[in-house]
Amino acid sequence: MLLKYLLEKTDIKVVAADMNIEVHGISFDSRTIMAGELFVAIKGFDSDGHRYIEEAAGKGAVCILCEEAPTIAAPYVTVGDSRKALAAVSAAWFRYPASELRLVGVTGTNGKTTVTDLIKQLIEKCIGAKVGLVGTNRNMIGERELPTERTTPESYETQKLLRVMADEGCQYAVIEVSSHALQLHRVHGIEFEVGVYTNLSPDHLDFHDSMDDYAKVKSSMFSHCRHAVINIDDEYAHIMASGAAQPVMTYSTKDLSADLVGKDIKLRMNRVEFCALAVGSLNRTLLNIPGIFSVYNALAAMSAVMLLGVEIERAAAVMQTCGAVKGRAEVVPTGMDFTVLIDYAHTPDALEKIIQTARGFAQGRVITLFGCGGDRDKTKRPLMGAAAAKLSDYTVITSDNPRTEEPGAIIRDILVGIGKKQKAYRVIENRREAIYWALGNAQPGDVLILAGKGHETYQVFGKEKTHFDEREVVAEFFGREE
Repeated sequence: MLLKYLLEKTDIKVVAADMNIEVHGISFDSRTIMAGELFVAIKGFDSDGHRYIEEAAGKGAVCILCEEAPTIAAPYVTVGDSRKALAAVSAAWFRYPASELRLVGVTGTNGKTTVTDLIKQLIEKCIGAKVGLVGTNRNMIGERELPTERTTPESYETQKLLRVMADEGCQYAVIEVSSHALQLHRVHGIEFEVGVYTNLSPDHLDFHDSMDDYAKVKSSMFSHCRHAVINIDDEYAHIMASGAAQPVMTYSTKDLSADLVGKDIKLRMNRVEFCALAVGSLNRTLLNIPGIFSVYNALAAMSAVMLLGVEIERAAAVMQTCGAVKGRAEVVPTGMDFTVLIDYAHTPDALEKIIQTARGFAQGRVITLFGCGGDRDKTKRPLMGAAAAKLSDYTVITSDNPRTEEPGAIIRDILVGIGKKQKAYRVIENRREAIYWALGNAQPGDVLILAGKGHETYQVFGKEKTHFDEREVVAEFFGREE
């Protein structure tokens, strides 16, 4: 592709290159760049791509796309923001795949993975279309599953995924849109048919300056959506709505003025049952995932497909057939007289919700086992400790993904929230040993929550991933193969 076509939608400042030169690819990593490719110099957290311009040029980069003019003799084009530029040239390189798909974006702190999965299932079953998915758990093209590294991939990978989806016959794609993705322009230039907002609670405050800043970043997605779906029971709903230039569809379990309301809610051990109330329509439905948050997730997904043309009656009927989502209030079969739940809860709010869910059906104690990730927001560690201590009958504090931090230091941060007066807890740093201890001490009627890992099948120590699947650990304890 000629450079001038690649840069058509890029905010160019200075051109010091032949715009008719042929470009054979795009790279933002000097280690993997090939001769004939365009090198995009991005300013990252750990390193600045501008430092590697000489290396990229030496490997045959035909042009450098950067924010600052290179100090070496090389063809270059400067832009105001190289992350936005990467998104723009990636979209052009892959022939603007988003224009061939009806896209649904889901943002919020908790619930994104479940909501995107439910929307995918509803579209497939109600409309009969092939759907792509980009998310925390997995990326999917129809039924084909692809590995994933982060909630929303870098813009180049996102555009590449969308192109494969379009080429393989997908008519729709559902994307989890994280605050990092919005702040770092990973979905820059993408227009969503529907944008969905779930909720906001403290998270990523190592990345955002404050909750208001976090909310403002989240709300930026809605200026690029044709329709918006917003949970008006959430305190930041007004900020999301203010960022929406289009009509807003609202959902709630409390406010009858919402467009879709969940009422007559019944919380069961393995599901939720409720009535979905819309203007002139009352439909009983259920979702096979326990917890009041599951009602909200179901309402969000139903609202999204209604904006895609699905009747509420059809959405409510099909919701009852939707499968559970791995790592989200997932009941692990043990054959024992106590219940084991695996849940991805890794924020104070999410931890509170899964504990409260367990309290709703536990006949015995609620035991919560969790840790906190290293190299991530430290402010939430004592808050999670406090939530677990307040709501659980017993708490087991262990490791999650310590990454480059000392596991013991992370645990000490959590213990600040536990408090000196709280006695019903135990610290076992090794997560496998902690799970074994909890399983060995569970009593009839107890609910044991394994929180934080969810769908993940690994732990991260330093920079290395080690295989660790909690389902396998539970099975091993009982002497069975997973």
